[in-house]
Amino acid sequence: MEQETTVSQDPVPGDSPAAPVPPADASATMIEAHGLSKYYGPFVAVHDATFSIPKGQIVAFLGPNGAGKTTLMRMLTGFLAPSAGRAALAGFDVRAERLEASRRLGYLPESGPLYPDMTPLELLQFFGEARELTPSTLKRRIDAVVEICALELVLEKPIGKLSKGYKQRVGLSQALLHDPEVLIMDEPTAGLDPNQIKQFRDNIQRLGRTKTLLISTHILQEVEAVADRVLLINNGRLVFDGPGDELAENGSLEEPFYRLTAQPPTGEPVRTSDAG
Repeated sequence: MEQETTVSQDPVPGDSPAAPVPPADASATMIEAHGLSKYYGPFVAVHDATFSIPKGQIVAFLGPNGAGKTTLMRMLTGFLAPSAGRAALAGFDVRAERLEASRRLGYLPESGPLYPDMTPLELLQFFGEARELTPSTLKRRIDAVVEICALELVLEKPIGKLSKGYKQRVGLSQALLHDPEVLIMDEPTAGLDPNQIKQFRDNIQRLGRTKTLLISTHILQEVEAVADRVLLINNGRLVFDGPGDELAENGSLEEPFYRLTAQPPTGEPVRTSDAG
């Protein structure tokens, strides 16, 4: 029986500065999936997903509810063990080299790891200590993510009393705390109002200048607003992989989305060279 696992960090004795994580080469592949599959008895959650994402790309992981997006993202992050295949982050195998991979990963699940009785400041201090950031590094990184996520006004207010939008900002701040090269986010704008969505999209575009992002969504406007590339999944299988404008018809993603998700997929996903 397979067990779900969570990301952890190597212990660092004392208060010595942690060894710096060397930056990835500009041409490096930052997210890799090789034949990733997940089965629950006869139920196929994900089947034979294969793709790679280079450094500096914002990729929208698009699909209807229940398509397998969350399951695949959990396998990519090491949170869930695959039934078959392998995943790598920044060249490090997620299972065999999980500590090295996790140091380069910021993960924002759909229901983020927030403790309602903590304030955002207490939460960031807690996660920073858990990641064994030195006091000076932790202070610098807290200052940085508070500015990026605009948390100044609620920094010492209990998280349980914050709006949905602010909770999402707090979730993003903890994912960014250790300055990861890869960000994987599951439905990050779910439940936000239009103003909050715009603010979140602005943050995504800003982060995309220096990081590699994989963002799951079922909102077509989200894809058009932020993504360089689309991975479309249906019933656990990739059915399209390429730029959004290659998928669009008459400037819209609606019709191809409906067509590609209306029936169980067969064969290989449509690639950029095949889309038109």
